[in-house]
Amino acid sequence: MTMMDMTRTASARTSRSRSGLGETIVRARSPLRVSFSGGGTDLPHWYREHPGAVLSTTINRHAYVTLYPRNDQKVRIRSLDLGCTVHFSVDDPPAYDGVLDLAKAVIGRLGAGGGMDLEIRSDAPPGSGLGGSSALTAALIGAVSRYRGASLDEAELAELNFEVERIDLKIVGGKQDQYATTYGGLNLIEFHPERVEVSPVEVSWEVLNDLESHLLLCYTGRARADLGIVERQAKSCREGRTSTIDGLFRLYELVYEMKSAIVDGRLNDFGELLHESYLMKKRISPDLARGTIADRLYDEARGAGAIGGKLLGAGGGGYLLIYCETERQCDVRRALGCAGGQSLDFSFDPRGLQTWRSSSR
Repeated sequence: MTMMDMTRTASARTSRSRSGLGETIVRARSPLRVSFSGGGTDLPHWYREHPGAVLSTTINRHAYVTLYPRNDQKVRIRSLDLGCTVHFSVDDPPAYDGVLDLAKAVIGRLGAGGGMDLEIRSDAPPGSGLGGSSALTAALIGAVSRYRGASLDEAELAELNFEVERIDLKIVGGKQDQYATTYGGLNLIEFHPERVEVSPVEVSWEVLNDLESHLLLCYTGRARADLGIVERQAKSCREGRTSTIDGLFRLYELVYEMKSAIVDGRLNDFGELLHESYLMKKRISPDLARGTIADRLYDEARGAGAIGGKLLGAGGGGYLLIYCETERQCDVRRALGCAGGQSLDFSFDPRGLQTWRSSSR
């Protein structure tokens, strides 16, 4: 059974009378994430042939969706961030033209079942490298499926998210973000040809709080550039390029070494591994940050005392994650600011996708 069939079956199985349900506003939010290592091994061309894994955690920044039922057969989707609106009829779905396509595709998959107004917004700009597209897709799926009465578990929600982005909209990318935002928390996510396994990392709250206190987020001031990195990696793997294949195997190993360092409370070791991961990503994709503001900011942070860091997402923009001893953070923040970076306060959030009903507009 395909995911499309599964969602339709779930919707039919749990459908309810529209009376009462149609009067209720539905809200959803899903968290953004920071990924520590393993990015690239979550791409289908890799994990279908080799082991893949990612270590990541969700943070207290979210994508939000509010669904207001309508009494007609019209759909209105409004982005509060972009200031744009799309209108269409339930019986006449729109084309994918780059304007609010994630919302269109989710409705296309799940069905509207009646008119609705959707309002969407996000705590991160597009191209931030924080998994914002998948977080927004998760929130859209959560809101629409709850409105429709569909009963989907976390694995089904995450897989549907992946299919909306990668199959319906043909957005090139991996599989980590969809699972990270749906499940929430600090997780080891392992990728296999036929399944994805999500394992929460068991760690004391003291160590988790300590790890959080050693991490900084810095926005480069620019959206992530599309450098064709995913396509180049796939081509390098097909051609058997040693630096790419060896590098991806090393990123996979680093996932487990980082997990052990966190569980054991060896946080400075974790920071060193984070730095190795950064260097390995640059070896795999030399154009990842070469000559970009992200690369300059990372060098400034290291010069001011940071131990390690990670460019979040592909491309030379978006956010940098920095690991730094707490006594050096003032110096690091100052250096980043002088170089054009913008520090962002954040904390870990253990919760994934959440949906709820509301009687208040």
